[in-house]
Amino acid sequence: MTTTPPKPHARLEKWIWILIYGGLFLLILGIATGRANEALGWSMATPGVLLAVAGVVLIYVRSRLKP
Repeated sequence: MTTTPPKPHARLEKWIWILIYGGLFLLILGIATGRANEALGWSMATPGVLLAVAGVVLIYVRSRLKP
């Protein structure tokens, strides 16, 4: 009984989508929170944007990796 090895870049792909969706979720929470408390909203939205951008950068990195 042999099992097939996992995709070579599966872990990278998982982190890409975690970063993008998690970052966008944090951004939306920051915008919603910013209506009540501006400082807290900015402190939530800024890391969210950075996480989403990191995910997009990892998409570029993945496109440059050899199969």
